[in-house]
Amino acid sequence: MRLFLSLLARNRLALAGGIVLSFVVLLALVTPLLPLADPDVTNTADRFKPPFSEGALLGTDHLGRDLLSRLLWGTRLSLAVGFAAAIIAATVGAAIGIIAGYYGGRTDNVIMRGVDMLMAFPYILLALAIVAALGPGLMNALIAVAAVNVPFFARNIRGITVGIAHKEFVDAARLAGLSDTRIILTEILPNVVPVIVIAMSTTVGWMILETAGLSFLGLGSQPPQADLGSMLGEARAALITNPHTSIVPGVMILIIVMSINLLGDGIRDALDPRLRSGALSRPMAATLVKRATPAPEPREEGVLTLTDLETQFHVGKRIYRAVGGVSLHVAPGECLGVIGESGSGKSVTALSIMGLVASPPGVVTGGSARFGETELIGARYETLRSLRGDRVAYIFQDPLATLHPLYKIGDQLIEAIRVHHSVSRSEARARALKLLEDVRIPNAESRLENYPHEMSGGMRQRVGIAMALANDPDVIIADEPTTALDVTVQAQILSLLNELRQSRGLAVIFITHDFGVVAQLCDRVAVMYAGRIVETGPTGAVLERPAHPYTKRLIACVPELGGGRRELHAIPGLPPAVDALPPGCAFAPRCDKAAEACRQGNIDLAGTGDRAVRCLDPEAPLTEAAE
Repeated sequence: MRLFLSLLARNRLALAGGIVLSFVVLLALVTPLLPLADPDVTNTADRFKPPFSEGALLGTDHLGRDLLSRLLWGTRLSLAVGFAAAIIAATVGAAIGIIAGYYGGRTDNVIMRGVDMLMAFPYILLALAIVAALGPGLMNALIAVAAVNVPFFARNIRGITVGIAHKEFVDAARLAGLSDTRIILTEILPNVVPVIVIAMSTTVGWMILETAGLSFLGLGSQPPQADLGSMLGEARAALITNPHTSIVPGVMILIIVMSINLLGDGIRDALDPRLRSGALSRPMAATLVKRATPAPEPREEGVLTLTDLETQFHVGKRIYRAVGGVSLHVAPGECLGVIGESGSGKSVTALSIMGLVASPPGVVTGGSARFGETELIGARYETLRSLRGDRVAYIFQDPLATLHPLYKIGDQLIEAIRVHHSVSRSEARARALKLLEDVRIPNAESRLENYPHEMSGGMRQRVGIAMALANDPDVIIADEPTTALDVTVQAQILSLLNELRQSRGLAVIFITHDFGVVAQLCDRVAVMYAGRIVETGPTGAVLERPAHPYTKRLIACVPELGGGRRELHAIPGLPPAVDALPPGCAFAPRCDKAAEACRQGNIDLAGTGDRAVRCLDPEAPLTEAAE
């Protein structure tokens, strides 16, 4: 509940709607306690008094009745009828939808065809027909409004129930011998309640409008009883001569409906689990940068150099330190492997370079990322956009998620070229065809006309590589591009990347979980843990004599073929939560060599030559490890 209220409060429009609606509801509740004139007493001698008249703050109507009193009593009645109609429609509609979705088959067909018949009629005409059959009156109007909204709830809840009814936990309840009624009440209903609440919050405003519409036509509340719709209906004859009699109830209807709709949108967003990890607003075009100190000078040289890069995620009052001071560099023609467990900060580091971490909630809080002489952290969006896909390109883990499903492969490659270079479409198409041939896609001409779903995973990954190469970049950042591929296709992709790197002089940052891939492709390796580099050095030296206990344990988890029987040692425990990192070495709680000193203060990344390790008691001396 606290998280829900926090997310709701972050939506300023929803918060404003909630405050206004609360004030209106409070005013309606205390109306009987206020010293107001009788709303039904007429006095034709005082008819059509203007607002702010003595004894009539909002004036009087055509019968001399006090508009303020009738407004407050009418608001009270309209709110009660609108909310009652919403509760009735939601209860009946949800029951119908749950029964139809749970039982399915003939039950579902019979119920939903009846619902479809109701939805075939315009809702206002159906409401008029119901009131005509039952007779004018506020209670009959309430029944009519609730009835015409039942199909809306029934269809929504039925769709959700169909998806839930075949889930494993429902099957388990059936196998446990629970009755259908108990399964519906204990397993299905709790999962659809948020949907019911969202549907109610977004429709109660319309129900108030529908009730007011029936009253406006004389089919709702009957004289002398006042509600907002009947007040409008009575005032229409004096709309030109005495507009205040129409404006007063009209403004109240506007205030109520707008506040309910704004609050309903906020409730819908706050209950959406996909939005709980970040703010409700649209992400910025580039990652937000809030550095407390100026960008540090690079300590190493390379075509791409990171220095003390820090990236955090600010979610409410919690701060997740995903990247905690990473320094890396890669030279032209070199491949740097970045390896570590899931959640160690590899992908966030890669995305931070070109400002691709979503903000909110992502924030770059320190450090530097330089491409040549250009500082990327905090650079203008136009600068980043000109470099993205041109000088610095990405190969993402899942090409199906990054390729547009509605555009052909050729069109996407052509767009990637023409965004950065002023060339004709025919020239860009020829370039796209050459790229597909370079990445060894058979029948490249016909493949230009394929959509992403028409290609296998390996082929889509090759298209992703072709798109990364489209503008002859200087740096390619490959984020686990072979994880979802079988070993045969993986070997082909690695061979292709290695060949392209050597022939084009590309600098490659290769993110992976696989030490086998690192050994095959990478010149140097950087091992990450809890958002920091814990060891770095030439690939061969790190693999043969790892210095950090974490690196050694990671290598011990890799199976060997043809080496006889060897026990695989899993690393005990779990990586630490980056919003509550322990002091000292983050790996200390999982390390069998950890001493008291390892749990205190900051441990620097120190080394000799081209080796460095963040450890007070390394597995092997760096001078020995470098030999």
